[in-house]
Amino acid sequence: MEKVIVAEANTSTSSSEPRIICRVCQKQFSQYTCPRCNSRYCSLQCYKRHSLRCTESFMRENVMEELKQVQPDDETKRKMVDILKRFHSEEEMNSEDDGDETMLSEEIIQKVLSGEEIKLEDLSPEETKHFRRAIASGELSKLIEPWTPWWRKPSARSISLSPEGCQLVKALDVQSTTDTISEIPVGPESPLQPLKQLMRGEPSPLLAVHVIDILYSYCFTLRLYNGDWHSDPLGASTMALSISKVLGDAGRPETVTEALTACMEETCSPIYRQAGGFSFSIGLVDDVICLLSLGPHALICCLCDFQRLFQAGERMLQSENISKRERNKTTQKLRSAERKVYFLMCWVHEQPAETWSTLAGFVKVEKASLSQLGENVKAERKRMSKPNTLIQEV
Repeated sequence: MEKVIVAEANTSTSSSEPRIICRVCQKQFSQYTCPRCNSRYCSLQCYKRHSLRCTESFMRENVMEELKQVQPDDETKRKMVDILKRFHSEEEMNSEDDGDETMLSEEIIQKVLSGEEIKLEDLSPEETKHFRRAIASGELSKLIEPWTPWWRKPSARSISLSPEGCQLVKALDVQSTTDTISEIPVGPESPLQPLKQLMRGEPSPLLAVHVIDILYSYCFTLRLYNGDWHSDPLGASTMALSISKVLGDAGRPETVTEALTACMEETCSPIYRQAGGFSFSIGLVDDVICLLSLGPHALICCLCDFQRLFQAGERMLQSENISKRERNKTTQKLRSAERKVYFLMCWVHEQPAETWSTLAGFVKVEKASLSQLGENVKAERKRMSKPNTLIQEV
């Protein structure tokens, strides 16, 4: 993910490093970083304003039956309708208020594209306002060349792992495979452990639903980071935790609809509005369907990539200038997420192949239902916004 840096012109040698604008007020340079969501802020007042938005197995013989019993309830659908109404309402208000104010001049755009540093002294007061708004709205991120997800590439259909769920051929340079972007994430380096070694009793029948939640958060994170989570593993991992209820809030969604609704609600929240809102969230559901359709080997590679993300985030956290208490708290969250992802890797490895095509079918049904809800809400808002005809022309 690209970061836009704005530097003051007349600074002393001790403060000559580029500084980042506060994500909250968009007026002052930031001095602090939120340890939970990695947002930058400038003061206690901005932190308080920001913190309001920063909220802290199948068994082989009954996989199909358990999935068929996973049905959405009326309350879940009602909540989704409310989310869509609120999103479309805010979207219309923003479009009316902003007009063309977020447009940047051609000169500024060319500077950004060429990687030049933008100085405040080079901008007029109006351009400064436009530039800061563009940073906040995500307009500049639209200039970045779109990334094609690895799960959308033809090579993803031929992923092959060993019977133990690990790489068939171990990479010679392990560091290079984990710290650079490859076309397809490599699988585990060691055989996956049997579930019976990781737990007592039988796995929960809800694990398939939890996989959907985690796949969604993975796709969300990689798309917002344009495929390169390695550039900021701590920021990417905290972003993933904010989307996934299973990893971030220890949630236990019980239906496919519940899992998707919770993820989509967070995607449509003001924090991530610049990503694309409802249409972007529906596209992520398509990504989940694509990954499920690829089968167990692709899912294991996906989860393994997610595990490495949390591990890299934890390593990066050790160099952050934060209190020991906050570091320990965040470390605990990252380790918990990493363990959950590894457990699901082992669980996925032991499931029958037909599980994933069946689950993809359920997600397709829910996607169609959610898309229709979105269209109905949009059409209703459009109808309500039309002025009533007082005099009929003859």
